Amino acid sequence: MSREAREALRRYLEQRKELGESELVLDGMSVDEVMSVLGARGAAADRPAPPPAPAPAPPHTPPAAAPEPPAIDEAAAAAGDWRATLRAADVPPRAAEQPNEGMAPSPAPGAAATPTGVPEAAPTPVARPDASRWRIDGVDAPTGIVVGESMAGLFGGPMDHLATLDDIAQTVAGCTRCPLYRTAKNPVPGQGNPNADLVVVGEAPGGDEDASGLAFVGAAGQLLTKILAAISLSREDVFICNVLKHRPPGNRNPEENEVEACSPYLVRQLELIRPKVILTVGNFAAQTLLGTKLGITKLRGQVHRYHGIPLVATYHPAALLRNEAWKRPTWEDVKLARRILDRAQQPPG
Repeated sequence: MSREAREALRRYLEQRKELGESELVLDGMSVDEVMSVLGARGAAADRPAPPPAPAPAPPHTPPAAAPEPPAIDEAAAAAGDWRATLRAADVPPRAAEQPNEGMAPSPAPGAAATPTGVPEAAPTPVARPDASRWRIDGVDAPTGIVVGESMAGLFGGPMDHLATLDDIAQTVAGCTRCPLYRTAKNPVPGQGNPNADLVVVGEAPGGDEDASGLAFVGAAGQLLTKILAAISLSREDVFICNVLKHRPPGNRNPEENEVEACSPYLVRQLELIRPKVILTVGNFAAQTLLGTKLGITKLRGQVHRYHGIPLVATYHPAALLRNEAWKRPTWEDVKLARRILDRAQQPPG
């Protein structure tokens, strides 16, 4: 593979990894696995073991000619067409994994992790067999992952002493539960309506948010404002926050210990607000609340339940700025959240 093709593929895969994707949508191979197979990562430890050396040819038998390496569509690779590059490199696709099979769940917010990374006494998030009890009249969408039974199951956490959202914000401002406070400029606890019917949960603050102390104020935040307006909601109508309350250096992905340290603040915010709908944007927000490793492409389009609250997962606005193909499914997801909200706001009877 030429240096240009390898660089084009590396940029694409790194972009997907930055968005929290753990596997490619069509081929089912993990990002790290593809990068290792194609040599897009420099570390030798990341590359697969070389195949055993072929047995020497028998005496008087001329050695077989080495097969020509598969031709690579350099133009397609340079244009970012990773599928063409994979085909040219003769990398076979792997069957897609079944949901939750062979995947260790992420620690539930507030749960202690064992040495293996699996939380102790954490609820196993699965779709209930009696999914009909979680269906919402007038909302045609499959039931997804169900975590907990009701909001009452959340109380008793480490942040119960925080009685208001302002209390949470003040505590976050002095938080040292993880090292992120050392490199962040400002805490970003979240802002909006304390009585919001819809809460938007993202991953972590970016550079603009770190500078201002406000969630979703950069380019992605401006797009989020437009998305909300398209379903007749303003930023003042909703509450907007992130799983992490301090910016990770260089906008890198959150680490497990950071999520474990910071997610109790998010849980307490949801306890106090008691929204009618949660809209998660991006992989990490959905994975944290639902306790799963599944990516957003497998989580979207369903109505999940977080302690009784309907949860709709969709793409992060930052992803939409890079890939317009995700705008249509995102629009379907936010319309689904709007339908759930409308049903919840209707007077009984």
